[in-house]
Amino acid sequence: MRGYFGIGSERISKAMNLGAVLRTAHAFNAAFVFTIGAQHRAREIVNSDTSRADAHVPLYSWETPDELLLPKACALVGVELDPRAVDLPTFRHPLQAAYLLGPEKGSLSEESLARCDYLIKIPTKFCVNLSVAAAIVMYDRTLSLSGYPPRTRSTAGAPPVGEWTPRRPR
Repeated sequence: MRGYFGIGSERISKAMNLGAVLRTAHAFNAAFVFTIGAQHRAREIVNSDTSRADAHVPLYSWETPDELLLPKACALVGVELDPRAVDLPTFRHPLQAAYLLGPEKGSLSEESLARCDYLIKIPTKFCVNLSVAAAIVMYDRTLSLSGYPPRTRSTAGAPPVGEWTPRRPR
């Protein structure tokens, strides 16, 4: 994949969500993970990250949005259900990006929104779980920047009938 990315959350409060974000970031080859104003209990990720991502992906913690330090030329992309936000499927991901998600119960702060270079939203009827939203954003970035060919509209690549049978419940 071209470029690099990091992913983080503002005011994350649940260790299981931070652990899931770390594990997924590790799986998608993120350059770093970060938090802004994380609640103390969210930092206890020992049992929630089964891939031990913290040994492979740096985790940075800042107390306020003003303290956030990003690499040179790294765009900050806010992820928020906001009428000003661009739908994720239409967004052209920057080569160097840090994606910032809001807390489990709430939205990105005005201070964080003011720091964002872009604002995107996942086109859902309502908010999804924080770690699910992070995974969706990382998956979309992978599809967009990894050079996969466009999907076909035919079933030409599907296995012929009879060669594959789904398992039936017993």
